[in-house]
Formats: sequence, structure tokens, C-alpha cells
Amino acid sequence: MSRVLHLKKIPGKPGEVYYPIIIDFFSSLQIKNVPIPKPGDHEILIRLSAAALNHKDLFTRRHQYPAISFDNPLLADGCGTVVEAGPNVSRIDLLGKLVILTPMRGWESDPVGPEGAWATTGASRVTDVGAAQDYIVVHESEVELAPAHLSPAEAAALPLVGLTGWRALMTKAGDAAAPGKNILITGIGGGVALQVLQFAVALGANVYVTSGDQAKIDKAEQMGAKGGVIYKDTKWEAALKQLLPKGRPFIDAIIDGAGGDIVTKGVKVLRQGGIISQYGMTVAPKMNWSMVAVLGNMELRGSTMGSKREFREMIAFVSKHKIKPVVSRTVKGLDNIEGIDGLFAEMDQGKQFGKLVIEIDGGNSSKL
Repeated sequence: MSRVLHLKKIPGKPGEVYYPIIIDFFSSLQIKNVPIPKPGDHEILIRLSAAALNHKDLFTRRHQYPAISFDNPLLADGCGTVVEAGPNVSRIDLLGKLVILTPMRGWESDPVGPEGAWATTGASRVTDVGAAQDYIVVHESEVELAPAHLSPAEAAALPLVGLTGWRALMTKAGDAAAPGKNILITGIGGGVALQVLQFAVALGANVYVTSGDQAKIDKAEQMGAKGGVIYKDTKWEAALKQLLPKGRPFIDAIIDGAGGDIVTKGVKVLRQGGIISQYGMTVAPKMNWSMVAVLGNMELRGSTMGSKREFREMIAFVSKHKIKPVVSRTVKGLDNIEGIDGLFAEMDQGKQFGKLVIEIDGGNSSKL
């Protein structure tokens, strides 16, 4: 049998339902046992080793995400070993190898946007794929070999934040994603922000960060950031200006996942024609656009995860530069409900620096 971690339906209003509830028997998380699936035509069976949380999962538990499933497995991020190949599989070399699941469905290669209906995996009615289970069957095109230098926990930490960060920086920031350019990354400590930091440093860009916690800024500097400012300071943009090099006293692109006053503040540090690449709006679902930004020929570009092509490019870049996703904390066991609830609580409170990961096999999982 294969364990599946899924949501238990609890009556209530969106935003007040599934979280925060961290007492064991009140948890909205539960385990069910199902038969180990069999791979069909061009499909592979994977025994999952690790799965990682994203803010999407927190929003799902609050019933603030569309098309929620209470039967399908949670979590989009996962990695595991290919243990069986179905009929007509062409990638036989994957057998016995550690692979990373693609965290989305319906977006092949168009850099502008999805070709059709598109969805993130995990607790979704759109797709039954989710990483919070012992075994999963997917089409052979829905995995990539895990970079050899990564552990299973690190590999599981990469997919969604890596793809989101890659598109926000490499596709959306355009010419600003280059050596010597000045990049501002807001909210350092979150998974996407940290991946953007690692990508931009590997490119040779000058990276600056914001955070509400000086300790997180210090850690970012240890990872290659040139400096950072506390966004709680009302004049953080002025403080940032003081950090910029005299030969390039402006920011070329801002990679932002918060929203709020980023346009108001950003126009004071962005160059003419500068870019704000927006992959999230955690402060509020709306924000203001200003005439100052218009006069500065600045661009606001929305960015989501990305395509399979971008996913492959991101994985190749990680392999080439030996980038290791930052793992903040792991817990062992898919049926460790109390421990997993603790990861959700940590994410809700913004305490993490990096990804929160479940090491799936806590000693109770079924094996072929």
C-alpha cells in the first residue's frame, strides 16, 4: 500500500478554516492508504523520498486557493527514485535514478504564457498529481534527473521555487539578468527569493535584498548578496541608495513577491526603463501604479511559475553551477502529522530561511 497525505474537509469560511490548527486531532491533514499504482503507456512509477511545502499549500489549507481537492495528495514539490517503467517508455535510463517532478501541468514551452489550461500540482481537482505520497505514477516527460550534487531533500526543495525564480529573473527581468547589473530581491528568506539570489549571484549580478529581519540579510550576504535593508524602515529606499556602487547608482530590476508599496518605493531606486518582476503579492491582492513610473518608462511584469522548457533550463543551470537550494528544516515521516503541522506553523509565522521539507520515509512506508 501507499500512504497519501491529503486535506480533510472542515466546514467554515475561506481564510478561517484549515489553518492555523496544529493540535493533532484537530488537524486538517490526514493519511489514507491506497494501492500502489501501476504505470501505463509511457508512464513511470516513482518511489518518493522527499516533498516540500510552498505558500500555495498554506493558502490551500486556508481555503484560499482555487479548485481544492480533499482526496488528491498535497504538495507540488517532490523527488524520488524511478522503480518501474510502463509500456513504451523511451527514457529507460531513468530506472533507478533520482528524479524531480515537474510542479505544474499544461505549459510546454511558450515564453509568453501557458498554451492552454494550466495548473499547479498538489491538492487540486485539475490534476490528481501530488508529491505527498509514497508512490506516484507520471508520464515520463514530467520528470527531470535530479542534479547529482543534491540530496533528496535539496532536490525536493527546488522545483516550484526554482522555476518561479528562474522565470521571474531570467525570462521576465530581461537584460537585467546579466553580469554587473544591480538586482533587488525583496523578502529574502522565502524559497523563491533565495533561489533568485543564487541564480543572480551565479550570473555575476550585484544583488541587494530586503527583509524584516537583519539576521536574514546577514545570511543573504554570506550567500553573495552585496547588502540589504530592513523594509520596515520607512526610508528603506534611501538606505538602499547608499549601498549602490557609484558607477551604477541605481537598480536595474526588482524581483518582488510582496506587492504593497513596491512601486512607490521602487521608482526611487530603479533606472529609467527599469523592471519590476512580480511573482506574488503577499501584502495584498492589489497595489498602486504611479505616473512617476510611467514617466520613468518603467515596466511591471507579472510572472508565475513557468514552462517545461524553463524547468529544464533551470535544472541545467543548477547542475552547471552546483547550486544547492537552502533547506530551512526537515521532518521525518509522511505520517508525522504533528511535525508537518509544525512546518506549516513556521511558514505561517515567516520564521523559515529556505524551504521546509518532509522526508517521506519515516520507517512506515510500503516498499515494492
